[in-house]
Amino acid sequence: MMNKSVDNYFIEGCGRCPFGGTPQCKVHSWAQELGLLREILQESELKEECKWGVPCYTFQGVNVLIISAFKEYCCLSFFKGALLKDPYKILSKQGENTYAARLIRFTNVQEIKKFTSEIKSTIGEAIEVEKSGLKLPPKELTATDFVDELWQKLEEDPSFKSAFEALTPGRQRGYNLYFSQAKQSVTRFSRIEKSMNKIFEGKGWNER
Repeated sequence: MMNKSVDNYFIEGCGRCPFGGTPQCKVHSWAQELGLLREILQESELKEECKWGVPCYTFQGVNVLIISAFKEYCCLSFFKGALLKDPYKILSKQGENTYAARLIRFTNVQEIKKFTSEIKSTIGEAIEVEKSGLKLPPKELTATDFVDELWQKLEEDPSFKSAFEALTPGRQRGYNLYFSQAKQSVTRFSRIEKSMNKIFEGKGWNER
């Protein structure tokens, strides 16, 4: 069961995999590091909440960053990291195709202590980004981003493409995954047709 408490996250993990609450949980591998990062964040203006089973830090209801634990490292992940100037060169992409998010990775407590001022400064800049209302421009869509049937529909219907591009990146990925799970092309087209009203309304595929 997915964790719903920030305090419980540091005890049993996020609960999204079978290792939650066991010594194999990745959270336990980075207990000291995660605890220190939490202390730094609790000194900021951000509100601490639990979302998706992990500690999420928000500003006036907007997600700014989360704490995450992976096998090779733990990190702070900034939702709009691409907008940060990063004068200290401590931010990185999680993957080659990552658009908005940026990470600060850590592999030991000493790194966190060494870069505490830089971490605080980056958190402060992320808060200023939210205060200023800055937003990332929509990602330009390409054929390689989506299943063929969805891309075909986007190219055929400009109004549908505009509505789809207006969705959040998370909703776009959700729809693409939902469509791609159908084994036959005719089923993928059917799912797209049935989802169009939701897309025009700005909703996710699993939203009512």
